[in-house]
Amino acid sequence: MKVTPVSTTAVIGFPEGIDWDATPDSPERAVTDADFVGEFAGRACYKSWSKPNPATAANSDYLANIIRQGHFSVLEHASASFYVEGVSRALLLELERHRFLSFSVESQRYVDQTKSHPEPVIPPAMRDNAKLTRDFQIEYRCALDAYRAYVSMLEGQGFSRKQAREAARGVLPNATPVDFLVTGNLRAWRDVLGKRHHMAADAEIREFAGLVLGHLRNIAPNSVQDIPEKPYE
Repeated sequence: MKVTPVSTTAVIGFPEGIDWDATPDSPERAVTDADFVGEFAGRACYKSWSKPNPATAANSDYLANIIRQGHFSVLEHASASFYVEGVSRALLLELERHRFLSFSVESQRYVDQTKSHPEPVIPPAMRDNAKLTRDFQIEYRCALDAYRAYVSMLEGQGFSRKQAREAARGVLPNATPVDFLVTGNLRAWRDVLGKRHHMAADAEIREFAGLVLGHLRNIAPNSVQDIPEKPYE
């Protein structure tokens, strides 16, 4: 499994006439753009640019207060995109239930699965068992053999390559790898982490959530400051 950050929100301007000592180009602003936008959105609601409350003057303290209050709408203005590789179709189906995420997914109708994904995603429970892993790989290769045979037969009957692949993919298992780009705002990612960075979650998607959390620690650390390193129980 590989999760690569591709993009995140960047601050490109600041309104004139606002008396705030943390403008985007200020040397003192030692916070990420994603965290900055969350604070900006919150202060915009109350015009509290002058930071009247010392307890929430720092970005980390301000966002901690936002999180405590559950005022998560201000976190929707910053986003993060990840390119995900080598996860199972089963993981993708679970992640797509988070409906505020956006996806661009590798097509099984256009991409030859025997070439792009010759090996399956091994479920975490099997990884430390050599025999189970080997048997699982054999079963997956049998499925690929069937996929390859169906594509060949259907093309021989006059179907286009795309039509043949879209029919043949029906024999591919949940362990078939898939690559995709996924984007979500910080509120959406917090929702993902709340449900998937959890001991009750599927083991593979829990691993994915941990990788996402690690990246968000760099992208918007103050917006996820309350989320523990260990999965929720």
